[in-house]
Amino acid sequence: MRHVLICLALAAGLSGCDGENSVRITTTSSGDSQDAGVLKVIDTLQCPDSLGVLTRKGLAAAGGANCVYGGPKGSDVVLHLVRLDGRSVDDVLRDFETRVSADLPQTSARLAPSPPAEQATTAAANGEETASVQAPGVNIQTRGEDASVRLPGLRIETQGDNASVRIGGINIQSKDGQNTHTETSTVSVESNDESSRVRTRAPGAATRMTYILSDDQPALAGWRRVGFEARGPAGGPIVVAVVRSKDRGDGSVFDDARELVTVNVGR
Repeated sequence: MRHVLICLALAAGLSGCDGENSVRITTTSSGDSQDAGVLKVIDTLQCPDSLGVLTRKGLAAAGGANCVYGGPKGSDVVLHLVRLDGRSVDDVLRDFETRVSADLPQTSARLAPSPPAEQATTAAANGEETASVQAPGVNIQTRGEDASVRLPGLRIETQGDNASVRIGGINIQSKDGQNTHTETSTVSVESNDESSRVRTRAPGAATRMTYILSDDQPALAGWRRVGFEARGPAGGPIVVAVVRSKDRGDGSVFDDARELVTVNVGR
């Protein structure tokens, strides 16, 4: 486990530690993006007849606030124009997360946080070896297979096969045989052998968020990948494209749903 933790630390900002137990994380600042611009305030949706793999079904509904698209292998996309009407955008986005996650209930349950493990007994009672290194800005404590390492900008905690790594704005949580959780200020990834949940949220007053929930095992309705793309100016309205797909590996439906949002409010 300690070897893996070292690789995690290197992966966040240095090269090296390639191998089957290493994890590599690359981050870029949203401020460097040349594509992001001022998002538009709109009153009704633009719903083209087709875009990429998507084909519109019928006309825009609810006064131009909704339109529905079909895609390959039974996938669908519903485009929403959402007025905040005094609600916070966080509340609105949480509602959409709840709604789309209900299409993959077993996945949400599988990725739910596990209850905390029982604390180990004292080191003396188990005859475990302990070590301590303390210096200005440095605090390293070990007890048997457990370790705590704190350096400027870096924190590593291990307890048996569980690990927690914090490096600047990156937070990685893992449990042996269970889920791995990786998080930065704008990206959150939770995964295990069968399931994954991804959230991205750009900083700033405008809304730019992606949410994707995926599973190798289909739900009763056949869905394997669900989620949404949400975008809009500060204060709203926001445009949300809700996506459902029966093919976990087909990213074209999500890409084209994102493009539908772009057509309406920009990048």
